[in-house]
This record gives sequence, C-alpha cells and structure tokens, in this order.
Amino acid sequence: MRDDATPETGPEAGAPPAALLDRLRRCLPPAALLTGEAIGSAYQEDMRNRPSARPGLVLRPSTTAEVSEALAACSVAGQPVVVQGGRTGLSGGHRVQPGEVVLSLERLNALGLVDPDSRTILADAGVPLQRVQEAAAEAGLMFGVDIGARGTALIGGTIATNAGGIRVLRYGNLRAQVAGLEAVLPDGAVLTSLRGLDKDNTGYDLNGLFIGSEGTLGVVTRALLRLHPAPRVEANALMALPSAEAALALLGRLRGVVGRQLSAFEIMLSDIYGGVVSHLGRAAPLPTGAPVYVLAEIQSEVADDACADRFPEALMAAVEEGLVTDAVIAQSRREFLQLWELRDACAEHLRSLPNRVNCDISVPSARIAGFLDASRAAIRALDPEARFLVFGHIADGNLHYVFQTKAQDAAEACLMRLVADWGGSVSAEHGVGLDKKRWLGLVRSPAELAAMRGIKRALDPAGILNRGRIFDL
Repeated sequence: MRDDATPETGPEAGAPPAALLDRLRRCLPPAALLTGEAIGSAYQEDMRNRPSARPGLVLRPSTTAEVSEALAACSVAGQPVVVQGGRTGLSGGHRVQPGEVVLSLERLNALGLVDPDSRTILADAGVPLQRVQEAAAEAGLMFGVDIGARGTALIGGTIATNAGGIRVLRYGNLRAQVAGLEAVLPDGAVLTSLRGLDKDNTGYDLNGLFIGSEGTLGVVTRALLRLHPAPRVEANALMALPSAEAALALLGRLRGVVGRQLSAFEIMLSDIYGGVVSHLGRAAPLPTGAPVYVLAEIQSEVADDACADRFPEALMAAVEEGLVTDAVIAQSRREFLQLWELRDACAEHLRSLPNRVNCDISVPSARIAGFLDASRAAIRALDPEARFLVFGHIADGNLHYVFQTKAQDAAEACLMRLVADWGGSVSAEHGVGLDKKRWLGLVRSPAELAAMRGIKRALDPAGILNRGRIFDL
C-alpha cells in the first residue's frame, strides 16, 4: 500500500436526517453527540494520510446501552455508520466515507479490577491497550499482546482486527486472549458472553465472529481478557546473520533449546536496521551492513528456569559455528529496553521516507527465505533501484514488507500476486479495511467470500455497519 498520498480533508459527509438526530437526542446524553463545529479534525485522521470525509455526526456512547440505542436508531433510518477506535489502523477501515456518521469508542473507557483467581480483567472497548498492560503488571501478571501503538490503540479495535504483535510466537494473537465478549449488533441487539467459561459447547462460537471482523458485524463494547503470569526471567539478544536461511535455522535451534520460553523472534533486513540506527541517533549495538538482523527474546515465569543459561549458550554456539556472525546480549534492563526500542522505531523511521510501499503480509515461515529472494528479484525487474526495508515477525511468517520504488502500483500488484503464489496472506495482522479488499480474491476462494457475505447479510441486513470494508456486497 502506497504511503505517500497527499493529506486531504476529503468531501463533506453532510448532515444526517433530522428525524434521526431528533431520536438520538432523546435517547442519548448531550456528551454522546457531536455535530457541526464541535466535530474536530481528529475524526478524519489516518495513519497513511489517505483522504477521509468530514462526518456530519459523531456518536460517542459511554455505555453498552447507549451503543445499542445509537445503532438501533441508525438501523431504522438506514444510516451508514463507521466505527472508530484509536484510529491507528493501517488498512483504512476507520476512514469516513461520504454519508457515514462516526461511532467512536473513546468514551467506553471503564477498566475493571484484575481477578487473580481466573487471571482475567474486564475492559471496555475504549480502553487503551497500554492501560490493560499496566493493570496486569500491577497485579503481577501480563497481557499477551503488545504492539507499537500500545498507548493509542483501543481494546475494541485490537479485537476487531485480531491484532498480533511481537509475542504471537508464545501467547497467540488477540483471539487467544479473549475469554468473553459483549457486542451490539447493527439493529441494537446486545450479545453478552462474559462468564469466562473455558468450556462451553452450547452452539456456535459467536465471540469468534466478532474477533477479526473489522466492525462489519457488530460493535464490541466489553471484553473479558485473559492474562498470563508475569515473566520472572526475561532476556533478549540482537544478532547479525548472513542470510534469512540462517535466521530460520537459528529459530529452529532456539526452539529446540529453550522451547516455548522463546517469546519473540523479530527480523530486520540490512537497510531498515541501518536506517533505524541513524534515525535514533545513537551508537549501533551491532555494526550495520549485515544482510539480516534478528532480535530474540525469552521469557519464563519460573525464577530458576535453566533457559536463562541455555539461551546465551545457544547463541554463542551459533556464533562459533558461523550461523550468527555477531551478537550482543542485553546485560541490564536498560539494555533490554534499548534493543526493543530499535524494533519499535521501525515504523516511525519509515514515515519519513518517500516513494514507499508498505505491505503487511504473511507466508509460511519455512518459505520466508525463498519468498524474500523471489519477491526482491521480481520487484527489481520492475525497478532495479528498488530499496527493501523489510522487518517483522519471522517466527509466525508475518513480514512488514516495505520497499521504496517509483513503480509503486506495479510493484505492489506484483508482490501481492507473489504472496498468493507462495501460499500466503495479503493481510497478516492489520486487517483488510478499504485499502486491501482489491487483493482479497487472490487469497480467498469465491466460496469463502460468498460465506462471508452471507454472514454479513444475516447480522446486518440493512448494511449500515462499516459498509465496504473487507468486501463489497
């Protein structure tokens, strides 16, 4: 996806029908409705600077009941609604299309207490991810999902996109963290499953419908989230390697040595590593210029776990064998965080670069090395001067495949076809939204797309909720 689009305010969305406004004013408090000049420009913000219409109405409910009232009114009026969380999405799902009103989760922000027995916490959809992480940490626990936008991304949005992040390898994506959900259907009906049962085989898993549905089937209002024991042992290391093949070999080696204590295994190609080091303006922990860099992390909830010794021993053995050409192991909490800062700063560094195509893709992890070779060769055939700034979660096959080229449209289309040819996905963790739906047919069969459309029609027969996201009806 091209990231150099010129920022625009976009067309006016127009005022909603007077009858709808009258009904909303009767059933919602004044703070839940913004119209006219009270609507700030933030509701048009987009991380990729793509055009967004100015909404004529912003709904800001603070309770599930208010969400229900708002959606019921919009459903009767046939009023299209776009749901917004922290607006950190990278696929355009939250951008306002002409004629849509905004339903913002920002005032749904209550956070319950950690239940230490069940290791769960109840969070409203508008609670930032970082608040959940902090509440878990205060109770001696941790939340398994972490992403760079942790301070801004809201729980409802991370559920709607099934967010992944850096520790999917150990804890799974957002779907694995949900013990129960409350969601409001487009007609205002409320579905609640917040009992936190580990076993409940009474029919369809309705929770699963909403996780990853990008707000097209209903609005998640509350979630019962699973927590994990906080690590008592935590260590990381940055390594330089001669190739992606070597990185995959190292991944297999570490899995064999430390098992599930391997909590992260992140890859950065040469140009992105060098660029981030320069962007941060500090000494590089390892010299630049190696073909591949890997940041690996271990976590254990057992204080005397022997993996704390096996991890550095395995890395030193890999250096001696030539599998790793150089390595630095964090010796303090400060160094541990500095190594992670390198990885976190990738996205910030990239925003300053021109002629950039940014694709969130996945291929089977065992095929990543071959895919990288094939895709770079294919894109360089279109533009010999293309520059590759790839990074991501190599252990789960997710690459943030970023490259600079003047042949942006042709190169992006080439990459997406290759992703499909290699058995991958055109969206690994950022969803489909408005921007990626043109590629969906490459990786989903006509039967799958028909099933998705059937579910959409069943739950949203009026077609008001996040219409045109993922696919068109």
